[in-house]
Amino acid sequence: MPQILKLNAISPVADKEFPAGYTFTTEAKNPDGIMLRSFNMHEYPLNDELLAVARAGAGTNNIPIPACTEKGIVVFNTPGANANAVKELVICELFLGGRKIVDAIDWVKTLKGTEGVGKAVEKGKSKFVGHEISGKTLGVIGLGAIGVMVANTAVDLGMNVLGYDPYLSVAGALHLDNRVKTADLDTLIKSSDFITVHVPLTPDTEKMFNADAFAKMKDGAVLINNSRGELVDANAVLAAIESGKLERYITDFPSDELIGVPNVICVPHLGASTPEAEDNCAQMAAKELVDYIENGNITHSVNFPDVCAPRTTASRIAVMHDNVEGVISKVTSLISANGINIANIIDKSKKDKAYMLVDLDAKIPENVVKEIESNPAVIRVRVFQ
Repeated sequence: MPQILKLNAISPVADKEFPAGYTFTTEAKNPDGIMLRSFNMHEYPLNDELLAVARAGAGTNNIPIPACTEKGIVVFNTPGANANAVKELVICELFLGGRKIVDAIDWVKTLKGTEGVGKAVEKGKSKFVGHEISGKTLGVIGLGAIGVMVANTAVDLGMNVLGYDPYLSVAGALHLDNRVKTADLDTLIKSSDFITVHVPLTPDTEKMFNADAFAKMKDGAVLINNSRGELVDANAVLAAIESGKLERYITDFPSDELIGVPNVICVPHLGASTPEAEDNCAQMAAKELVDYIENGNITHSVNFPDVCAPRTTASRIAVMHDNVEGVISKVTSLISANGINIANIIDKSKKDKAYMLVDLDAKIPENVVKEIESNPAVIRVRVFQ
């Protein structure tokens, strides 16, 4: 029966999603699946039996995705499962960006033991005057599950909201409040009083907030980063803070050069640190693993296309392959030549890899499976019958 290895502490709600006979422990030696949160897998051995890795969260930088892909190991994440937790933190940070709340609280702590604290507070509070967010313009970069929720909530708080996402999904567009206006990236950066970023870290987005980006911003803008620290050039942000171009930088990713800098607020990676978010992520990750192991269905993979269909026939094969010409026809020809009717077939690609589900009206012989596996473009074949 399938073994699932957990490399981090995982919410116990995940246990309930695994069928009878599954083992879900920290001791699995040759696991069929792995579930993790922040564990760094880049030096971790990938055993031949491993079918899938599920990240109970959104980011997958701690997983060796190219190596997994070449071995036919599906990497899942759980987009949207922690969206509300991150959204709430971002909304909190909007208020922290507009008003000097953190500085004021730190100052009050220095008054401990002072005679006449009330008078001292009234005398000193003028140093911490801030501004309201209502009526200000918020730019939301990245309109995925989190970005859409932030944009919609900010509109309800009276902000003018601009959104930018060249890959906006149909689902995202349908959930976006019609009061949110879309704009190109340059317009958003130049027009916003507050900017919050919700994009993955890629070669294209690394240090997207650099000296050039800060030069385009309004004087006194506030930047909020709960996605990845590397999206922002730390030296550039320090220069922008020093010059006053940036009023405040708030990040969920502290670094040595940012900690303790005036007008930089470093939050200790609390975006998804709620029991509700951890439960949601664990439950979604477990369901993804089970559906893939049991049925070959892929949902929310970062390295293979999402291909999902209900089981309605006696047999199913799943074929991972390079996205090259001729693979589909060779697979179907081999099946048909053995007198097996194909009831349903789905094949989708993601960059240079593809995934095929084929439902059959009869069991497929082992020799046919071996012939399919012999194709040099085929990465992995699994049979369900």
